[in-house]
Amino acid sequence: MPKMKTNRGAAKRFKVRAGGSIKRAQAFKRHILTKKTTKSKRQLRGIASVHPSDAKAIRTMLPYA
Repeated sequence: MPKMKTNRGAAKRFKVRAGGSIKRAQAFKRHILTKKTTKSKRQLRGIASVHPSDAKAIRTMLPYA
């Protein structure tokens, strides 16, 4: 039986926490920042959790995480 392959794009975007939840970066923070308010950019800092409805698909992409 061959090894399962990890989706490398997903491995760069998601990390599995010790409790089993998956963390992700906030979207809309990469470019076109001049028209966004300081408040909106500040609230996009930090990490967020993946929604439970998406978690199953991400776990299949990260079989060894």
